[in-house]
Amino acid sequence: MNNLLKGKKGIIFGALDENSIAWKVAQRAHEQGATFVLTNAPIAMRMGAISQLAEQTGSHIIPADATSEADLQALFEGAMEKMGGKLDFVLHSIGMSVNVRKGRHYTDLNYDWLTKGWDVSAVSFHKVLQTSWKLEAMNEWASILGLSYIAAQRTFPDYSDMADNKAYLESVARSFGYHYGVKNKVRVNTISQSPTRTTAGSGVKGFDGFIDYAEKMSPLGNATAEDCADYCISLFSDLTRKVTMQNLYHDGGFSNIGISDAVMQRFQEEGSK
Repeated sequence: MNNLLKGKKGIIFGALDENSIAWKVAQRAHEQGATFVLTNAPIAMRMGAISQLAEQTGSHIIPADATSEADLQALFEGAMEKMGGKLDFVLHSIGMSVNVRKGRHYTDLNYDWLTKGWDVSAVSFHKVLQTSWKLEAMNEWASILGLSYIAAQRTFPDYSDMADNKAYLESVARSFGYHYGVKNKVRVNTISQSPTRTTAGSGVKGFDGFIDYAEKMSPLGNATAEDCADYCISLFSDLTRKVTMQNLYHDGGFSNIGISDAVMQRFQEEGSK
């Protein structure tokens, strides 16, 4: 490989199984010469196969609930201790809506569940950033990424309150990105990824329809989890040092399309029946 991340150290949140984007990022980061800590909530780690990934990549595992400030402090301190220095990259690949999982309509949300999903999906990103800030855990020109989705800007009815969570996530990246850039040139961005067949994404009602529609709309087709991993590596590398406070669309062009020939043809075929 190109050793784009040779000598770099990081933390990767959210690798649950081989379908996870975070799992693919970890594999790519290892191939590009990085060392890193894998982390997830203890309950998620029991459900997944993170130890297998750690063995493949020669990485460390430190369990942490990303909504717990104490857990996050122990995670960052442990990562710096295990890897012998400050960090160069962090991937926040976490999202969850209890309302979506339990089929609650957006007009009839359970607000206790809303608060839980908001904390896991968006506030946790601020907690990660604030913890690393207070511990001075990041090297200059380090890169911190969160994974988002275009429902933060456009309405996808069945995405429900996750759309609000993603909008908050992107706002945190802009607001904290300013302060981190001024302080020591740390970059903070979000990636708005194509709908991707992950364990989390598959829990959204009508998800297969999301994927098929986006595939027909996007000039380049949907970006896969592997494609997203490659993009993350480029943003962790020194080749993108002046990119910060951005929500970066990685969706085959979907975000700039009004209508495509393929979708028009589909409607015309159905209209002629």
